[in-house]
Amino acid sequence: MPAIPSIAERQEQSPVLRDRFGRDIRYLRISVTDKCDLRCNYCMPKGFRDFTEPAAWLTYPEILRLTRIFAALGTRRVRITGGEPLTRKGLPQLIAGIRAIERVEDISLSTNGTLLAPVAAELQAAGLNRLNVSLDSLDRACWAGITGADKLPHVLAGLEAARAAGLGPVKVNMVLLKGVNEHEIPAVVRYCFEHGYILRLIEEMPMGQTGSVRGMATLETIRQQLVSEFGLIPVTRELGGGPARYWETPDGHNSLGFITPMSQHFCASCNRVRLASDGRLYLCLGQEHSVDLRAPLRDGCSDAELTAIIRQAIELKPEKHEFREQPQQIIRFMSHTGG
Repeated sequence: MPAIPSIAERQEQSPVLRDRFGRDIRYLRISVTDKCDLRCNYCMPKGFRDFTEPAAWLTYPEILRLTRIFAALGTRRVRITGGEPLTRKGLPQLIAGIRAIERVEDISLSTNGTLLAPVAAELQAAGLNRLNVSLDSLDRACWAGITGADKLPHVLAGLEAARAAGLGPVKVNMVLLKGVNEHEIPAVVRYCFEHGYILRLIEEMPMGQTGSVRGMATLETIRQQLVSEFGLIPVTRELGGGPARYWETPDGHNSLGFITPMSQHFCASCNRVRLASDGRLYLCLGQEHSVDLRAPLRDGCSDAELTAIIRQAIELKPEKHEFREQPQQIIRFMSHTGG
């Protein structure tokens, strides 16, 4: 029987980051801040103020250095997240720096949209390919109840500015919140179809206190209703590198995605890791495994040493999340991990 290669030997034999379950890591999500101008109740608990101090955030040069290392290891897609990433100054400059990195093919941004309108054109000019905007309700009072602020008009203006700047197709993310916004889904679908946005409906994940109090709602019944109402058919071509399963209208003009981490998890094809604003690399939203990259960065590690640390970290990536089996185990909040 041939000898089983060690972790180090197996990683060295692979030209890309490949975990122990054979998944190639092609997608890096980078949180530039855990701060946000909203207080969405599925992201952080009411009254939460325990944000990381800016001095603890990775600097832009540190982010660019790590991104270059990930790109050399096979990463092709980069997404900028938060908190709310547009609250951090100089974001277009960071995007321009990532655009200059060889082998990075796609740069995207996740935002709540409140600060988007004035900077959409600058983001596009810096090299941003596309973005996702959170929109959990079109009802101003409901939106304010979810987010803790009355800024829905700012979000709608940001969506229009993004489309005008050529950051498309613009994707809209709507989290299904049991007993809160289910009744609005058909209206949001129609709104996105009318404006040319791609809506993605997302099942809420029970991360810590914020995601467990409502109870889980799944998208299967809603999907069946929408397929019937809008005559949707499955999409066979790729519409992005993420986990959404897409349907479209018969004429192909409008698409609708479903992200189902709870009812139909997509762990077998998970190709992503998350770099938090404090430099901690998270391997899975549904597990606490993480590795600190900020300390070795600031201790003077070489690129080769950082590469070895990242390769070892990938060995912590689990086969799947355990939100159903152990819903109590994730005690951090989404704003800490990065969207």
